[in-house]
Amino acid sequence: MYPVRKVFEANDTFPFSFAYKNTKNSQSELPDHFHDWYEIVYVYRGKGTFFIDHTFYEMKQGDIFLIPGNTIHRATPDREMPVTSTAIYFSPSIAQAPNLGDSFSYLHCFEQATEHRNYKLETLLSQRQHLDVWLESIQYECKHQSLGHRQAILLQLLQFLLFLNRDLGAGTKSITGDSIAPPMWMKEILLHIDQHFCEDIGLKTLSKQASVTPAHFSRVFKQLIGMNITTYIMTKRIIRAKQLLGENDLNISVIAEICGFESLPHFHAMFKRVLGMTPAAARKSTR
Repeated sequence: MYPVRKVFEANDTFPFSFAYKNTKNSQSELPDHFHDWYEIVYVYRGKGTFFIDHTFYEMKQGDIFLIPGNTIHRATPDREMPVTSTAIYFSPSIAQAPNLGDSFSYLHCFEQATEHRNYKLETLLSQRQHLDVWLESIQYECKHQSLGHRQAILLQLLQFLLFLNRDLGAGTKSITGDSIAPPMWMKEILLHIDQHFCEDIGLKTLSKQASVTPAHFSRVFKQLIGMNITTYIMTKRIIRAKQLLGENDLNISVIAEICGFESLPHFHAMFKRVLGMTPAAARKSTR
């Protein structure tokens, strides 16, 4: 089963979505998924695990998770104490800082999260009070939709992002002793896949590298990641291909080859299956 590509309601003028103080169980939480929009998750209470990119994190009160666009992720709430959290989704297009003579970017925290491969931040009790106010204000504006409510929401979002960049030092704070501990070989394999997913790697090669049987590898990988190894690698290739389509003018066949596809028809078929559009349409949409 391929991860879900979450599609938000089309709104070119205000690409923003908000899920306030939701308590989810394992049945209501989405399986492995990704989306073009950026996402911020703030945890009020409860416990759970969060798989983002190639790392497992513990979820607990006061945690903030930054999820850049097109990043595979999945939250798994604890059965006894499910997580209650608020999620903010937005297109990066609405968070562009004006040129005021400095290099500040509201999205710097996401860039740092990607660079350092650390998508989790911790907050102090005093900081959570500010977060509660901003999120309550956004919820109020979403609910009442008074004159200028979108402008008010945007102001609160930008204030939130400024806080993440300034007060929390997003992306620079190392989380130690906090990650969920899967088998050591799984952590090493996920890192290896992340560095070589466009190469010719598969179950036989990876299980041999992990020094476990293919059957055991498949069972543990599916249990922890939520999809089989072939689907996981294929999805990462397609996400990388979409990124390359938006970054340069390379021929689509060249991008397919760079991302590990042996034939152009197979690339087209997998691209449409995962993203719901053709490579040409994806390139056009990013431009």
